[in-house]
Amino acid sequence: MNKKKIVAIVGSFRRDSFNRQLAQKAQEVLGDRAEFEFIEYADVPNMSQDIEFPTPESVRRIREQIKAADGIWIFSPEYNHSYPGHLKNLIDWLSRPVSKEERQVLSRKPIAISGASNGLGGTVTGQDLLVMLLSMLNADVMNFPRLRVPNAQDQADENGVLHLKDSLPYLEKQATAFLKYLDRG
Repeated sequence: MNKKKIVAIVGSFRRDSFNRQLAQKAQEVLGDRAEFEFIEYADVPNMSQDIEFPTPESVRRIREQIKAADGIWIFSPEYNHSYPGHLKNLIDWLSRPVSKEERQVLSRKPIAISGASNGLGGTVTGQDLLVMLLSMLNADVMNFPRLRVPNAQDQADENGVLHLKDSLPYLEKQATAFLKYLDRG
């Protein structure tokens, strides 16, 4: 069995955000069962057809990372009952055809979704909206299990380090399920 390659997209640009920490925990949980790589996209410009061709280097780089991956794992906070605008901007870029010969890179790509928030809802609405958007783009979203970490601050120490006291078993379950999802062939 080949080791699967998973790329992580974190919906928060904050250096020590709960969602970046959640992605790092997922990387730990996966261990040597998969390759795990973070997609950094703070340098992606706002989507505009005026700059679509030639493709900006940052977008080209990310498209190549996505094409080389077996799956994408999105870790996103919820902003005003939705996903962050910069995550939507990235998805907008990824939804565009690469060229006249090559379709967009999200089509049929397996995707898992997780999220942590300080609120009681734990990113449920933002995740549902992401599923709707990604499904419309023909992505292959693993709808179950999805991980929502509500009140993330209660699972962090006084320095803001996320320990996932209550949510770790659910993250482990999702990681194992995503690996099986990627192996379906």
